[in-house]
Amino acid sequence: MGRAFEFRKARKMKRWSAMAKAFTRIGKDIVMAVKEGGPDPDSNSRLRAVIQNAKSVNMPKDNIERAIKRASDKSQGDYKEVLFEGYAPHGIAILVETATDNNNRTVANIRSYFNKCDGNLGTSGSVEFMFDHTCNFRINAEGIDPEELELEFIDFGAEEVFQDEDGILIYAPFENFGAIQKELESREIEILSSGFERIPQVTKKLTSEEAADVEKLLEKIEEDDDVQNVYHTMEESSAS
Repeated sequence: MGRAFEFRKARKMKRWSAMAKAFTRIGKDIVMAVKEGGPDPDSNSRLRAVIQNAKSVNMPKDNIERAIKRASDKSQGDYKEVLFEGYAPHGIAILVETATDNNNRTVANIRSYFNKCDGNLGTSGSVEFMFDHTCNFRINAEGIDPEELELEFIDFGAEEVFQDEDGILIYAPFENFGAIQKELESREIEILSSGFERIPQVTKKLTSEEAADVEKLLEKIEEDDDVQNVYHTMEESSAS
């Protein structure tokens, strides 16, 4: 198995914990999707993808419809996606994806977390190159052979296809998202969820004491309402 498989296995045992946080994240994704392409999922592929993700975390249908209606309101502010880069203690690179309606607040908060936990907030481009920006799709595995699927989807950019208890996962470079989504839909293959991840090219193993220093910073960042995702180069144990 490749890096995407190992990355997914390790992360699966960790975060994505608080359902309320997942709902908040998806609510922002809905706003950004509607502002970009309108409230009709039939003509807005980004919104279709977000609705699939909402269903995958059991977000109630009423919540989804309310979020779309709210996002369609002209008075609803927009969220801007901002990427923060820096270092935790012990040389661990960190990427923080945020969606914010107040950039000054978000910058101040993220900087304070790094400062309080002996990290350093870096400049744009300082660590992003250490991560591969990928897209992924989770599909219903029923009646599908992962190896055959991988061969068929290589032409659409797929780099890694594997199966776990939740379905079949397809990983590809970020820019291939649209092509793969379109092909899956044209084949009427059920997409359970989809998204984007940043997979570290190289990870660093730390002692338990050093890892605790990094976790302290990660927890502070992840608790912030403006934060959508956090990635790092610390080696994670799939058993932790």
